[in-house]
Amino acid sequence: MKRWSRHHWLLPVLVGMWLFTGCAQGARLVQETEKGGIAVYPYVPERGAMTSSFRAEAMRLIDRRCGGRYRIVREGETKGRDRVSTVVPGAEEIVRDHRWGVQFECR
Repeated sequence: MKRWSRHHWLLPVLVGMWLFTGCAQGARLVQETEKGGIAVYPYVPERGAMTSSFRAEAMRLIDRRCGGRYRIVREGETKGRDRVSTVVPGAEEIVRDHRWGVQFECR
């Protein structure tokens, strides 16, 4: 029998992270205008949108788009999507992805 390395816990953790993120996309600009746009990012409701690791990514996109000078007009939950997850073969589960939108204007 093969002995486990001292890092035997790493593979299940990585697989779990991969399954948890699933098909989730990071932050992206979904609308751009001359004066600004809207950035969206996924978040987990139980953890909150402001603590999502993707928030910093969204703010970097906005910062780059506006050259560092912008103001947030409004933000809030926006339309997410439902997807089918098959973590266990034969057992399908509907998973709702939550998204947070940030509308901004460049200055």
